[in-house]
Amino acid sequence: MGMPATQGHRWTAAEVRALPEVPGKQFEVIDGELFVSPGPSYAHQYVAAELMLRITAYVRAQHLGYVLMGPGDVEPDPHTLVQPDVFVVPPVQGRAPRDFAEAERLLLAVEVLSPSSGRKDRVIKRRLYQRMGAEYWIVDPDARVVERWRPGDDRAELLDERIAWTPAGAGEPLTLDLAALFAEALDR
Repeated sequence: MGMPATQGHRWTAAEVRALPEVPGKQFEVIDGELFVSPGPSYAHQYVAAELMLRITAYVRAQHLGYVLMGPGDVEPDPHTLVQPDVFVVPPVQGRAPRDFAEAERLLLAVEVLSPSSGRKDRVIKRRLYQRMGAEYWIVDPDARVVERWRPGDDRAELLDERIAWTPAGAGEPLTLDLAALFAEALDR
């Protein structure tokens, strides 16, 4: 089955979910614009996994919410469905979300850059995550840096040594040694 024509069409999350699965492709829609991306590389997955391990330990210890790893749908509105690489959702009525539809709010969204994802991650997804009120990290494995965006930021904070995250309700910050993280993930 071929891909439907996309020129001038405002996609919905429901339409994207109805698309046939295509091995090695990821489908997302942001404000009605369809994005088709290749599957992630091993380096991308190693970095995402190391981040998830560290973030999960912190979020559990601080009782902040739940950490998930893509592909997992976040659908803040009917014309948007994204799959962050790693994301933190707060409890829903004091419990874990039962499905992705309940994950309407994010505390943290993390995207690991791939060669084909720069514009989408740095511009389109950044605006979306800022609009959602989430802190947003764009992780560049090649440069071994993290761009941090907070909801009201006009410019990224570029970090290459460490990053500290202190979400509301946390007793202490999560501090990550970025050189150690990238070494663990990439120097195999």
